[in-house]
Amino acid sequence: MEPLIRKCLLEHQDEAYREFQCKLIPTLDPACVIGVRIPELRRLAKTWKGTEEEKSFFAQLPHVYHEENNLHGILICQVPRYERVVDDLNRFLPYVDNWATCDLLAPNVFRKHPGPLPQQVFSWLQRPHVYTVRFALGVLLRFYLGDFFIPDYLEWAAQVRGEDYYIRMMVAWYFAEALIKQPNAALPYLVERKLPPWIHNKTIQKAVESDRVSPDTKRLLRTMRVGKTVDARR
Repeated sequence: MEPLIRKCLLEHQDEAYREFQCKLIPTLDPACVIGVRIPELRRLAKTWKGTEEEKSFFAQLPHVYHEENNLHGILICQVPRYERVVDDLNRFLPYVDNWATCDLLAPNVFRKHPGPLPQQVFSWLQRPHVYTVRFALGVLLRFYLGDFFIPDYLEWAAQVRGEDYYIRMMVAWYFAEALIKQPNAALPYLVERKLPPWIHNKTIQKAVESDRVSPDTKRLLRTMRVGKTVDARR
């Protein structure tokens, strides 16, 4: 018998959106994509919040469909208790298999617990799983480039190693945002060439493309590019 939530997702299929998703996320098996838009998933998540269906769904890992993973992530983001969110993420993150599901994970409760979260983030950064590391970098980007920033977080990101495209791109994105929000701390990483060449150049590219970077800073950054590197996308 088809699980209730899966049956509902299949009923909300949008074939055109499915084709778009398959092109946007080339690492996904098309057979695992239903084609349900994120706003619809968020609406459905609200109807299942706190229900027995939600509890049962959380226990069904691994899921079959991409949209089930997205829904799982959205449901986690609705949980109001910090400790439970961390526990749920630790169970779910090993099953995240693409950048889109990874990047929608931004639990609201994280904003209320700026103290204990960084050590959990540091732990996630040490994991061998690509999207757990990418998620941890995303947490630093979203929640720790403002009032709760400390320079150590830049060093954590700079120490991330690996050839996976989706990790390297997130490191570059993080440093590009840091150049905007914490320029005095971030700029030395480029001046002193502390980042691997591909990430160094991609950081500059993303910062130069941003409307939030001043023309003078863009001119400086353009002078700091290093020799050509190969984009080994996976």
